[in-house]
Amino acid sequence: MRNTKPETRRRGTPDFQLLILTLLLVGFGVIMVFSSSSSVALLNKDYNFDSLYFVKRQAAFAILGLFIMLVAMNIRMEKYKKLFVPLFFITVLLLVIVLFTGSLNGAKSWIRLGGGLNFQPTELAKISIILYLSALIVKKGDRFRDLRTGYIPVTVIVGFVAGLIMLQPDFGSCFILVATSGLIIYAGGASVKHITASIVLLLLGAALVFGVGSLFGGNSETTDGQATAKQDYKIGRFQAFLDPTEDKLGTGYNLMQSLQAIGEGGISGSGFGKGIIKLHYLPNSFNDFIFSVIGEEFGFIGTAIFLMLYLYFIWRGMIIALRCHDPFGTLVGTGIMGLIAIQAFINIGGVTQTIPITGVTLPFISFGGSSLLITMFSMGIMLSISRENTKQTVQERTKGVAVRTEVPNRFQTRRANRSR
Repeated sequence: MRNTKPETRRRGTPDFQLLILTLLLVGFGVIMVFSSSSSVALLNKDYNFDSLYFVKRQAAFAILGLFIMLVAMNIRMEKYKKLFVPLFFITVLLLVIVLFTGSLNGAKSWIRLGGGLNFQPTELAKISIILYLSALIVKKGDRFRDLRTGYIPVTVIVGFVAGLIMLQPDFGSCFILVATSGLIIYAGGASVKHITASIVLLLLGAALVFGVGSLFGGNSETTDGQATAKQDYKIGRFQAFLDPTEDKLGTGYNLMQSLQAIGEGGISGSGFGKGIIKLHYLPNSFNDFIFSVIGEEFGFIGTAIFLMLYLYFIWRGMIIALRCHDPFGTLVGTGIMGLIAIQAFINIGGVTQTIPITGVTLPFISFGGSSLLITMFSMGIMLSISRENTKQTVQERTKGVAVRTEVPNRFQTRRANRSR
């Protein structure tokens, strides 16, 4: 009896493939932040003419993120089932607070912490909604398929959080959150007709809001023209997606520079640190357009290797999620890996003219403390799920061995009784 308690408390080992892949992506991100930002920081007074300004901050965030990931990895899934409630309310509170802060780059998405540090509550909202929806769906069980008592309450929560994000406004993050929530809801067993109806209503609502905004935005007069400028900027992004050459020096400038950078990379690339477009030609080269720098410096071959590594990372995470015996862990893992895949697709798709540019970061790679810390926290949860999987597998094997060892003993006992 003394030996059974430690066995039940012992946890399995984390998935080392996922751990190594995470560290490789984070390390590559730090390297690319240095390559894409050093020339910008060196010639800018705001960055103290320090070529290492951004990479030092990104490396510090990576170290802190590694610590957070290791802590999250050692928290049992039962704890996350209880953690989702306070985390969700903290997230909602921060999303409300950020609306009353000063705007940065035309959006109220950041809370200033001092010392040049800012925090983006939207990043926390992504993992919070994953934990909240997963716990709520598992709690409802079969009732989740019911429209009135199951499906509608869940979608109302998603709509509420998405609405707070749209007030900032941050369309890209809002779309990512809604798409990730839809993936969790689908994986949780929601009716396909309910999901289809929600998508139709969402598209109609978005079209209505966009149309009304364009109508009143075009006719309204403001003192500084900020409302009209924001509306024109959104329309300009869509027009640039359709034909970036129409306004090469205006709305289509960023996309044209991005496509030129990828084209200049050719097959083998110009070499690490030897890219030209990042030298004050491409804005936010270390953030939204960092994939363009990868394309120019590593070419088609290097970019293909990077994408295959990224796809294998997502595939490995999905395998871990689907192998989880706990439905809560399966939904959380599916949501986390779906979130990373969706955000990566939107970032890469935007800079390659596959979809309109929305201005979201490339997970693990782009510069940004909030994004990196929350993403590594999410990977800590994934590694915790993998530990639960390993523990379950070991327990099943142990039980199997125990059964197989008991069976011969029973036969031996019967033979001994017969011989007597």
